[in-house]
Amino acid sequence: MHTILLCGGSGQRLWPLSGSIRSKMFLPLLPAPGGGTESMIGRVCRQLAQAGLDESLLFVAHQEQVALTQRHTGSNYPVIGEPYKRGTFTAAAFGALHLLAAGKAQPEDIICIAPADMFADDDFFRQFLQFEAILDASQAELLLLGTRPVYPSEQYGYIVPAQEDSGALYAPVISFAEKPDRARAQELIQQQALWNCGVFAFRLGFLQKHLERLELPAGFAALSALYPGLPVRSFDKEVAERCTKAVTIRHEGEWSDLGSWDTLTDRLPAQVIGIGGLWGECGDSYLINELEVPLHVIGVSGIVAIAGPEGILIADRMEAHLIKDILMEHSAKEMRYGETGWGSYTVLDRESGGAGLVLTIMLTLLPDHHLPEMICPHSAKTWMIVSGHGEVTVNGHTSAASAGGSYTVARGQRHAVSAFSAMKLIEVRMSEAGDDGKVYSC
Repeated sequence: MHTILLCGGSGQRLWPLSGSIRSKMFLPLLPAPGGGTESMIGRVCRQLAQAGLDESLLFVAHQEQVALTQRHTGSNYPVIGEPYKRGTFTAAAFGALHLLAAGKAQPEDIICIAPADMFADDDFFRQFLQFEAILDASQAELLLLGTRPVYPSEQYGYIVPAQEDSGALYAPVISFAEKPDRARAQELIQQQALWNCGVFAFRLGFLQKHLERLELPAGFAALSALYPGLPVRSFDKEVAERCTKAVTIRHEGEWSDLGSWDTLTDRLPAQVIGIGGLWGECGDSYLINELEVPLHVIGVSGIVAIAGPEGILIADRMEAHLIKDILMEHSAKEMRYGETGWGSYTVLDRESGGAGLVLTIMLTLLPDHHLPEMICPHSAKTWMIVSGHGEVTVNGHTSAASAGGSYTVARGQRHAVSAFSAMKLIEVRMSEAGDDGKVYSC
């Protein structure tokens, strides 16, 4: 069986810490077994390895998240990048056809697709080991993994199974319900419905038939060429809800997508992370501060106070998910923070004038990483090294770089930075008309 982990999502519900590049799966906020913290994607990798499922893993991410995904998975697994985000169906096809084109999978092989940003206990992943046997025994075309609901959520989809023998390993799927209101969710729970975990297993040839139905190519290169014009398609809508031979198995343990501040804060190792504190009666409140200035909450219960380079959020825990709707209407035009394969960047200042745009950026490079060589035909920049040491290359000339050093890059000159230790540098970039406006994305 080949397991394809999908790294999609816009990151809006966990703003201001998550965004289009640093989505929730990269946030290192979960307690790790040996102490410290880990990210969702790191936790999932660890659990799949413990279950013996890491021999055939493939990550599908947006092309701008490939290096960051490799960084958070220790570069232990292959990662391929979609040129555009086109939904879970398209991402699943992209990954499956990549395996086929590379000769790593055949049409009769079983493919499991799952989200990379979920939180579950170890037994959840051990159930993956049953998928092949259950598909064979049931003669089903599609297998779904569901979990018993713990409350009538309006944020999850539901699977309605047939009422089978309670000792059976699987049950036929009767219907689906996508994010119902609370009253309907309660009715579904009474029908023994399951939360849809977004985990599906099927034979690769089954997916090829759906590509044929949609008049899409069954070849990796041909599908990739069509990406710019493809619509967003959901695997649930295009495959699961159309399948008449689907079965589901039930997970009785822990599972959540940790898709809101309300659900994530229940998993945090402490109520205060970062500089600041909760004072007085602050029961059930949580504070996370990524800034270098203190944040204090006094005498307010049941809230989240989240501060990061992208902004500050103060919200009732139960209402914090509404930030997604707010951002859709009032989203910021420019990102102020991003993570990459080589480190991170923070926009300190942005000034527009008649001559163009001046950006002041703090770059943080990881040890033994480098800012790849590039040419900026429409901008000039000055680098000042704040800490650490490494090398700066400008137009083929390489110089040792350490704290206090400064370097000037004219328009059109090739330039790069290599970090031997952790490095921080301030970049002042002066851009003229024609600059693509991107800060850094590699």
